Amino acid sequence: MAILLAVLFALFAFPQAPQLHTNATAALVSAHLALFSTEAAAQAHCPRDEVVWLNTRTGIYHEKGMRWYGRTKQGAYVCRREANAAGDRDTRNGQ
Repeated sequence: MAILLAVLFALFAFPQAPQLHTNATAALVSAHLALFSTEAAAQAHCPRDEVVWLNTRTGIYHEKGMRWYGRTKQGAYVCRREANAAGDRDTRNGQ
């Protein structure tokens, strides 16, 4: 809990450090989100949800058929609803 408070303080106290914000947010998200190395494993975890590829560095996810689905340097397959609940978002440029 103390670590979470320290990270949140850093996010709001030092807004001029966007890299800190991105990395800290990604670390918090991955701590509370089920990450899978295969699409099949993610689909077994959430059979009634869509599996997306989450860029764990940026917190942006890509849908199957998009350019970066399964292709970013840092990422994992996750359930869309869980990603949304964790604060991640869909790509805005359709890639």
